[in-house]
Parts: sequence; C-alpha cells; structure tokens
Amino acid sequence: MEPVINWNSREVSIWLEKKGHSKYSRILTEDHCIDGRALLLINESDLKSPPISINVLGDIKRLMLDIRQLKVENRQSLLQLGFDPISLLTKPVCSAHVYGTQFRPDPFNFYDDIHMNHGSDVTATSSHSSEFEEDRRLKPEIWKALIAMGYLFTVTWITAFVMVIVHDRVPDMKKYPPLPDIFLDNVPYIPWAFHMCELTGTVLCFVWLAVLVFHKHRFILLRRFFALSGTVFLLRCITMIITSLSVPGIHLECTPRQKPAYLDDGNFLGEMVYKMQQAYVIWRGAGMSIQGVRTCGDYMFSGHTVALTMLNFFITEYTPRDIYLLHTFSWLLNMFGIFFILSGHEHYSIDVFIAFYITSRLFLYYHTLANNQALSNNVDSCRTRIWFPLFSFFESSCSCMVPNEYESLTEIAENLACSTYNNYLVIKSAIKTQILLLRALPSNQTVQIGPTSLVGARALRSRTPIVLIKKKDK
Repeated sequence: MEPVINWNSREVSIWLEKKGHSKYSRILTEDHCIDGRALLLINESDLKSPPISINVLGDIKRLMLDIRQLKVENRQSLLQLGFDPISLLTKPVCSAHVYGTQFRPDPFNFYDDIHMNHGSDVTATSSHSSEFEEDRRLKPEIWKALIAMGYLFTVTWITAFVMVIVHDRVPDMKKYPPLPDIFLDNVPYIPWAFHMCELTGTVLCFVWLAVLVFHKHRFILLRRFFALSGTVFLLRCITMIITSLSVPGIHLECTPRQKPAYLDDGNFLGEMVYKMQQAYVIWRGAGMSIQGVRTCGDYMFSGHTVALTMLNFFITEYTPRDIYLLHTFSWLLNMFGIFFILSGHEHYSIDVFIAFYITSRLFLYYHTLANNQALSNNVDSCRTRIWFPLFSFFESSCSCMVPNEYESLTEIAENLACSTYNNYLVIKSAIKTQILLLRALPSNQTVQIGPTSLVGARALRSRTPIVLIKKKDK
C-alpha cells in the first residue's frame, strides 16, 4: 500500500469511506483538497473551526481518533515533516543562520490538544510563541564544541598510552598462536590491504570535513562527533587493557619493546617518561600504519572500524536524504574498509564486529535521545543525567532536530566578517565606556564594574544602557 504521505485526495476519500466517515469525504477532499500530507497534519481544532466547522461532537471525536491512529502508524513520515504524531505537538525544526538568529515559524497549532482539553481558545498559542521561540532556536555554543574537542584530545592521549602498555603485554606468538577465525582462516593475507583501509578512512574524513565547512550548524555537529568518538575510544581503552588476545596473523612482528639501557629496574619515573614518548609517537601518527605507527595487542576492539563507521554515520546523517550517490559511496567505503582490515589479518572478525556494533548503536541511541528531548518527561531526564551525563551536558539547550541546511562560500565569508566586526564593536564599546567613566569620576570616587559592563554584549544587542554602580570611599 502506498504511504499516506503520498496519497492524493481520491485515496483520502477512500480511506474516509472505509473508516465510516463518508459524509465528510466531500467537504474534506473536494472542497478543501485534503491529501495525505494535509490529513496527517489535521488536528481537532481544524475540524471544529471554520471553514470545515463540523458541529457533531461525536463525529469529531471518532474522526480524530482514526486520524490519530493514522499518525501513529506513519510516525516516520511525520518526523520527517517535523511533527510528533502522538501528542500533536510540533517537533521543533529550526531554520537558523549559522549563529541561530532566525527561527522558522510553523503555521500549525503547537498545543492544539492541550488548549482544547482546558477550554482555551485556539488563538492563545500566539501568546506563547515568543516564550518558546528562544528555547527552540539552535545555538552554536562554540564553547561546548571546544570542551568536546578537549575531551576527545584527552581520550586519544589515554588511548595512545594504553596502546603502549598492551603492546608490551602482547602474548608470545610461539606459545599462543592465532585463534581460530572463520574469516581469517579462509581469506588469504593481502599485504597492501591495511594501507587501503586507512586510505578509505582518509577519503571519508575529507568528505566529513567538507560537510562541516558548508553545514549551517557545524558547531553542533562538531561537538556531537567529538563526544561520541571520545566515548567509543574510551570504551576501547577499557576492553584493550582488560584482556590481551593473541596476535591474529603470523606475518605480524609483535614483541615487547626493548627498554633503553639507561632505564634500570625500579626507575619508575624514567619508565613513565619513556612510555609517554612512545605514546606521543602513536598519538602524532593517529595510530595509522601509513604514518609509520606499528602496534600490537590493541585488538579488542578495532579502532579503524570505529573511525570508518563513525565517519560514515555522521556523513549520511547530516547530508540530505536524496543524495543517494554520496550515501552509497560512504557505505561502500565503510564496508570495503572493514574488508581490508580483515584481509590484512590485522584484527579478528570479532574485533571488527563489536567495533561496528558499539559505534553504530551509540550513534543511534545518542541521536534518538537528542531528537526526542521535547517528548521526554522528568523521569527520563533524570535517568539520562545519571547514565548519560555527557549527553545531558552537551544537548541541554538543543531540544530540536538539526536540519540539514547549508551555506555557500559567500554566506560563510559574510557571516564570519559580520561576527568579527560585531565582536570588534562590542570590545570597542566596552573599552570606550570604561574610559569615559574613569574620566567623568571625581578623584574621591571609585567605580565598581560588573561583568556585564566588561563584556557589553547583552547591552549592545538589546540597546539598553549599561548600569554602573558608583561607590564612595569610606
């Protein structure tokens, strides 16, 4: 059966007759051209109010009940349109400039059922629009993106240090041969495969950087990418250090590093400095063999698979759905990259499978929570703060789906120039205000300047004067 969102007026009429509402078929489909999309967006106030004006309360309730059921069955279609099908509250879909200064108003009633149940007039929603507009606006919150970047930076250092430790703990290949593996036992070793995996990851990385450059909400995307990547790699540190698996391929030369002669037994500080130096080499090369980094023991789970999968999911999530060629290309790179990892016999199949599963599930869970925050209750919010504290922090002010909106190079340059100039005016105004204040004060008075006068941003935007508090000497 064709999706409701693609129904024409004739198919809507057939559905109304099937549900026993044939007497309203003509007024809805012929007089008011209700098709599938319009049917999914009808609310109770539309049925009661002109121009439809159904006067029989029972008919209104029965028709609305069937429409609600239709909305629940077509939840995904409504989510794509920006509406929640259960409560009929509009899911906020923001249309902000790069700094979130514009909101796209929705012509439909945000709170139809709430106002109808309490006997409020439908027009009462307009009084709430300004109150909730600020909450629905997407704010870049660059400082959160910087914190997320610091979080990922710290995790990558921890990962590099753990890789040094597990390399020195790698089991002896003579005593512990490679474990049985269905894929590795049946696919021959390809020497150049692992390098190809890293090249596919590099291509995906450049595609993701291009998406970030042109996406309007690039700072929200950045903090989500940093937060999710840091969390997955932190989990990887735990799994690596808990259990050391045997080397998966006999071609790998995995022996503990020889300590320098100057490191005597018991020289803990010198040994830590040596390990930090080795960790820096791994961190500098991003753990990639094409950068000359070779490590062993970091098998559970595959960091390369994590990077490939994370890049693929972010590219496909934050690019328009109708760019099928890009999405197919991204998935092919992801799958071929995984194949190259296994063909190079650098990881067991279980390492790759668990890496893909954990990365994809964490990505989907995070975005499901982020896109449905407006529907969560107090219990869900409390549970989220306990079990997902990073999510609660980074997404505290983002209660709507992030639309895939892009800017041209001209718009990016204009926004950057305007932002730089505005910051210059704010700083210039704050400095000039304080200079004039100091000149105007008598010699026997001092001034107490609050933090708002130093920044001056809010006062400049609102065109309200800055209040300075004078205090006389005692």
